[in-house]
Amino acid sequence: MSLPKTLAEDVAKNLVMVARLLDEDPERAYGYAKVALRLASRVAAVREAMGFAAYGAEKYAEALAEFRAARRMTGSQHLWPVMADCERGMGRPEKALAMAGEPEVKKLDKAGQVEMRLVAAGARRDMGQTEAAVVTLQSPELASSSVQPWSARLRYAYADALLEVGREAEAREWFARALEADQNGTTDASDRLAELDGIEFLDAFDPEADPEVDPGTGDEIGSGAEDASHKAAEAEGSRDDGPEASEGRSLGD
Repeated sequence: MSLPKTLAEDVAKNLVMVARLLDEDPERAYGYAKVALRLASRVAAVREAMGFAAYGAEKYAEALAEFRAARRMTGSQHLWPVMADCERGMGRPEKALAMAGEPEVKKLDKAGQVEMRLVAAGARRDMGQTEAAVVTLQSPELASSSVQPWSARLRYAYADALLEVGREAEAREWFARALEADQNGTTDASDRLAELDGIEFLDAFDPEADPEVDPGTGDEIGSGAEDASHKAAEAEGSRDDGPEASEGRSLGD
């Protein structure tokens, strides 16, 4: 469906804002999507964008309705996995799992099929079938050593499922493999690895963080260096016999 030029420009501006804000501020993205929908509800791309905005804002029933509308308009199956995940979000993992076995899945490209596998494994975990979730994720795509756009998320999901069933050593291995494939930082695999290794990171700028203590002296690490620096500065000032010394100076003057 074509739109008048001015209207098309207004719709496009709102869709750009949806794409820009979807990850960092889903609620604002949702607001822009609603404006675009009001302007052009018969455009499939607008319905799809509205679906993703509602999905990001965890309005799963609304997202599912929009994805269904976009699918009717285009006849495309690429939204099938996210539609199934909306069913999960609405507390219906059985429905999501049933969708994973529908003929539509065979019409998906490789990325879509991997996404569907992730949703199915999530549904299994929602239903308390953790061992089945592990088996669901085992696939040629998981076993492949090549790095694809979905590799990090697939390996991460497998590691997380392994950890839930108590297979910690294997989970650590797969979190490491997820980190290797995570070129865009889409997962927190590094944090999960550190957690498994018992490593705790402290924010150096957090005033409430506990100071590190020297086991030999019992002093806070860093405090001795600060004291020495302060004393050195005082000594340097006492040696300055110039006319400005008696007036006093602060560091940096």
